Amino acid sequence: MLTVFLLSSAILRAALSATQAFAQSSPALASKDEAIKSDISKEETPSKYLEALIEREERVNTLGLELSKQREANSRIKYEIERRLVTLEEAEKKLSATLSRANTAAETDIQKLIDVYENMKPKETAALFETMEPAFAAGFLGRMQPESAAGVMAGLSPQVAYSISAILAGRNSKAPGD
Repeated sequence: MLTVFLLSSAILRAALSATQAFAQSSPALASKDEAIKSDISKEETPSKYLEALIEREERVNTLGLELSKQREANSRIKYEIERRLVTLEEAEKKLSATLSRANTAAETDIQKLIDVYENMKPKETAALFETMEPAFAAGFLGRMQPESAAGVMAGLSPQVAYSISAILAGRNSKAPGD
């Protein structure tokens, strides 16, 4: 009988110290453990301690399963996020390549048009530039060879020539300096 009491005492001490350790690590377990302690202190029998330990083990196992499920779900979510990031990066590369081709094509078209204007007679080009918006015409004149641009400017009316000159002079005025 003495052995049973000593063994029960050892189990009780182990259970209480384990309960305190788990209570510090899990607030959800701590509140239930306090309720179990108060029940145990009312009836201090070895079978109550054993029941409390079994119940505690079941809760720990249940929490372990829930934690395992959460980890598995987190792993799936992480995998899906990484997969989508790879897809986005590939789409970004494709978009960048498409934009690069589009910009190159547009630049090529503009350069061809500038070459056409430079090869036209300055008077004909000036007549065409008279009908353009000054900012649009300034874009072309700014990229033309200086000799061709000078011939076109000479053929423009003074008001249009002034507007285009003002736009050309002020177009880099807001650029950061040294």
